[in-house]
Amino acid sequence: MPAEPQEWVDATAAVLGAVLGEAVDGGQFPGGVLVVGQAGAGRAVAGRGVVAPECGDVRPDEHTRYDLASLTKVLATWPLVGAAVRAGRLDLDAPLRAAFPELPSPGSKLTAAQLLSHTSGILPRTGLARYEHTGRPLAEHLCAEPLVSAPGARHRYVDRGFILLGLLLPELLGRPLADLADGLWRGLGLTATAYGPLPRDARLAPTEQRLRGAPRTWGVPHDPSAALLGGVAGHAGVFSTAADLAAFAEHLLGADGPLPEWFALSRRPRTPVEPGLHRGLAWIVTADGSVAYHHGFTGTSLYLAPRTRRYVVLCSNAVYHGWDRARLAALRALALRVLLPAS
Repeated sequence: MPAEPQEWVDATAAVLGAVLGEAVDGGQFPGGVLVVGQAGAGRAVAGRGVVAPECGDVRPDEHTRYDLASLTKVLATWPLVGAAVRAGRLDLDAPLRAAFPELPSPGSKLTAAQLLSHTSGILPRTGLARYEHTGRPLAEHLCAEPLVSAPGARHRYVDRGFILLGLLLPELLGRPLADLADGLWRGLGLTATAYGPLPRDARLAPTEQRLRGAPRTWGVPHDPSAALLGGVAGHAGVFSTAADLAAFAEHLLGADGPLPEWFALSRRPRTPVEPGLHRGLAWIVTADGSVAYHHGFTGTSLYLAPRTRRYVVLCSNAVYHGWDRARLAALRALALRVLLPAS
């Protein structure tokens, strides 16, 4: 790869864009958009296909809105937990009962760090519908369920931990989750990022048609648990653009400030995920610490290389024809590889 920043950005965007185009041309999903950048040095955008057949011939670009799915975890919940820690409202390593004495066991014994790092042992199956119409707060239900493993014993990626954090943050910071997140994003200049529901629009990518003959999921979260929670949850529900995600990446890769400091702490490896990869606080990190990243189920990804200040953003509606992990496997693997030191 060329050494000059803009040359690297342009060349990398071309390579990744070609792989994105192969998936789109092969009918894997309607389209998508990539942003490749180096903080302080420039960006390049590569869009392929169309937003969706429902949107006519509108082409995706960096201003097309996508359902971020689990990127909500790092775009909303994770930075807000950092704000609560900085404000002295939350101790990462103290049991939740220290701040919330009303929570039942065994969940009250868990720590925020365990929830963020997916090592809490909390029940993996989300299944929130069972708690409807009980009259009991959802946070209490989540904490009352038995654990499936000892806290800290192993990594198991689950949504419940972030759902629980999303329910607790308003009590810690004094405002509803959507208001807290909106204040965070506006402070960072992320003007197109929002919780749904959003009105259907040709610049907003629809996702999956769950039932034949039914309306396609469009402007409401693809994630059923987030939808059940009214679209605002700690694990999913946020919509954004590749441009906003690129701006967020550049904030995290900044030289100083509370968000880069929180990112530096959070990308320290805490538990192994698979050979060569660890989980920090929310983020997956390579063993050498050179790249941190997170995926969203709908077909979104954010990759950050702190040492070089390079990043890759991917936005797509890869679930348009239903979920298939293989649709994005090659592109995601390449996006990680181009940011590793050897590249």
